[in-house]
Amino acid sequence: MTKQRDTVSGAHFAFTDRWGGVSAVPYEELNLGGAVGDDPDAVRTNRELAAKSLGLDPANVVWMNQVHGADVAVVDGPWGDSPVPEVDAIVTTRRGLALAVLTADCTPVLLADPVAGVVAAAHAGRPGMVAGVVPAALRAMTELGADPARIVARTGPAVCGRCYEVPEEMRADVAAVEPAAYSETSWGTPAVDVTAGVHAQLDRLGVRDRRQSPACTLESADHFSYRRDRTTGRLAGYVWLD
Repeated sequence: MTKQRDTVSGAHFAFTDRWGGVSAVPYEELNLGGAVGDDPDAVRTNRELAAKSLGLDPANVVWMNQVHGADVAVVDGPWGDSPVPEVDAIVTTRRGLALAVLTADCTPVLLADPVAGVVAAAHAGRPGMVAGVVPAALRAMTELGADPARIVARTGPAVCGRCYEVPEEMRADVAAVEPAAYSETSWGTPAVDVTAGVHAQLDRLGVRDRRQSPACTLESADHFSYRRDRTTGRLAGYVWLD
């Protein structure tokens, strides 16, 4: 259920795989995405199972309505009856409140400054990485007292730069904004490495404590991949403070 999990000075980071849930084909098993066509009751059960496996109260997890942009919301609790806003990063200073990001090839980015007590979760697909969603999340964190030199960054399973094939013009456009994202597939065609772009952005902004998942979602049968399957589930990354 949680392939990757680590803790640094009271900040917790976790990424799910696709197993251990109740969703049927083609969303089997642990689909955590509520807008992909899966049975809402199954998604609700899956979110409860995933949260409880991490020792979290499912009611204390904040989700986003992700739109491949660079908008950030600062939160101090779940949305309740309010509409979930269209943002691609959320930030909080509330301890025990978990922030969640959904992906199925995009790069999930989890950030924490345990000393300042600030955490963030960001959804960095190709458009979001180019738009600067991760730098925007970092700015929101620093406004709340975080120091990039203390921030711990974790990126989860995502499509790798050797698999994310794009047209040559698109690769050139992305590389013009973030040269580190320039890549080539294993079969020799133009590609984009979103995770490399994210880590380059973090590095330039002074975040040194970074770790990246080795899993490529397109290659891994243990993970959902939109590029591979089109109709499929969503993985989640979670970050929270003790």
